[in-house]
Amino acid sequence: MILTFNSGKIIGETLQQAFKVSSDVVVVDSGSTDGCDEVAREMGCKVLQRPFVNYSDQRNWAISQVSADYQWQLHLDADEVLDDKAIESIRGVLAQRLAGDAYMLKRRDYFMGRELRFSGVNPWHLRLFKSGTAKCESRLYDQHFISGGSAKRLNGVMHDKNSMDISDWIARHNRWSDLETDQILRDEQTGPGVPRARLFGDARERTRYLKKLYYRLPISGRALAYFIYRYFFRLGVLDGRAGFYFAFFQALWFRMLVDAKLYERRR
Repeated sequence: MILTFNSGKIIGETLQQAFKVSSDVVVVDSGSTDGCDEVAREMGCKVLQRPFVNYSDQRNWAISQVSADYQWQLHLDADEVLDDKAIESIRGVLAQRLAGDAYMLKRRDYFMGRELRFSGVNPWHLRLFKSGTAKCESRLYDQHFISGGSAKRLNGVMHDKNSMDISDWIARHNRWSDLETDQILRDEQTGPGVPRARLFGDARERTRYLKKLYYRLPISGRALAYFIYRYFFRLGVLDGRAGFYFAFFQALWFRMLVDAKLYERRR
C-alpha cells in the first residue's frame, strides 16, 4: 500500500523496489495532477482515488481495503524507497522464516537531495504487519502504526527520498506545525494516545518519551537545545551543509514555530 499525491518525481523508483517484494501493489492517490497516478497504473499498480483528510484516516482506510484479501500488508509513503537488504528481509518474513506479526523498518531521511546518515529523525517505523493486527494511531501529527504486541526489527533501510524543494518543505511544515500545536493542546486536556511514552520501550515509544521531556523544558531555550542535540550530539555536523540546514529548520524554525503558536493559543 502506497499513499501518493503529486509524487511523480520519485514514484517510479519507489514502485520499482516495491515490486521486488510483491506483484500486488496498491496505490491510494489523493487527486494528483502531475501524472503520478498514471505512472502507477502503467507500472501495473491498482490505483484507488480518495480525497485526503489526514494521514491516519487515509492509512486506516487503505488498511480496510485489503485486509480481507491479503495475509500481510506493507505500507510505504510515495518517496520511501526500499534498499535490497530491506527487500530480502521482508521476503524472509513472507516466506515464514521469521516469527512475529509486526515489523519495523529503519528509515533514513534525505534533505536537499542529500542522504542524512546521522541527523535524521524518528528512524524506526512499523510498516509490515499481518492483516488485522495493526492500525494507524489517531493523531493529528506524528502518527505511527501500532499493533497489539511488540514489533520486531527488519534489516535494511527505507530511504525517505524527500523530493520537495525548500519552499514546499517550509509550506508543508508550516501546516504541520498547526497540527502539532492542536495535538499538544488536545493531549493536555485528554492525555496522550498510543504508542506509550517509555524510555525503555521500542524506538517509537522512546522517541515519544524524549518528545514529552522536550515540552517540559522552558519554552525560551528548548528549540536551541534541540538544535545543539541534533547538530552536535547526533553528529548532524557530519552530514555537511544539508545537515546544518536540516537541523536548523527542524529545531530553530519548525520547533520554534510550534512554540510560538502554543504561546499564541494559550494567551
